[in-house]
Amino acid sequence: MNKSLVTLTIGQSPRSDILPLLLEHLPEDHIDHTGLLDGLSAADIDEQFKPEPGEGILVSRLQSGEQVRLSAPKVEQGLQQKIFALEEAGYDTILLLCTGQFGALKTHSALLLEPDRIIPPLVKAIVDQHQVGIVVPVEEQIHEQATKWRHLTKPACFAVASPYLADNETLLSAAQALQAQGADVVVLDCIGYHQYHRDVLQKQLDIPVLLSNVLVAKLAAELIV
Repeated sequence: MNKSLVTLTIGQSPRSDILPLLLEHLPEDHIDHTGLLDGLSAADIDEQFKPEPGEGILVSRLQSGEQVRLSAPKVEQGLQQKIFALEEAGYDTILLLCTGQFGALKTHSALLLEPDRIIPPLVKAIVDQHQVGIVVPVEEQIHEQATKWRHLTKPACFAVASPYLADNETLLSAAQALQAQGADVVVLDCIGYHQYHRDVLQKQLDIPVLLSNVLVAKLAAELIV
């Protein structure tokens, strides 16, 4: 089989922090990786993707391990250009490594797997009537996330802990705050959360903890193996 799937991160590729997790479900020799910020310096990133007042915020990870804050509309424009270029290069499945909400991404013929379109209905089907608690990287994302998760039977509750900056105590405090608000399940809703983060929480909580990136990786694996 020729390589037909490419992962597309809004940061820099490859995502060494989450790649081992993805490869538990995806065959390594059938996948390529690319990133919106590949080859860009910190100055380039600031010039091209710095958030303006009032814009939505996305966060990602650079190869240095540094967290970077990006303008959501500028990222969406950049992703669309990247997606068309990947189609031209011959990829027929594109896995977007970002759980942010994008409204208008499209392809000419390739299958685009967008976590923001996949994860909320999947979680809704899994949890049914239960209360969902969502952990997000930054405070500014909560308003957008409320829209993203609006079809849950019960309105989601939210807490903040960055997968790139938060220590275990901060992450646990966020999850415990959700549980205190009645959450029956916690969703770590950023591609940057790792199995390690889930394990830390699962040892301390008596409710399930779901990783968005694992859910998407499992679905992608069904499409290419």
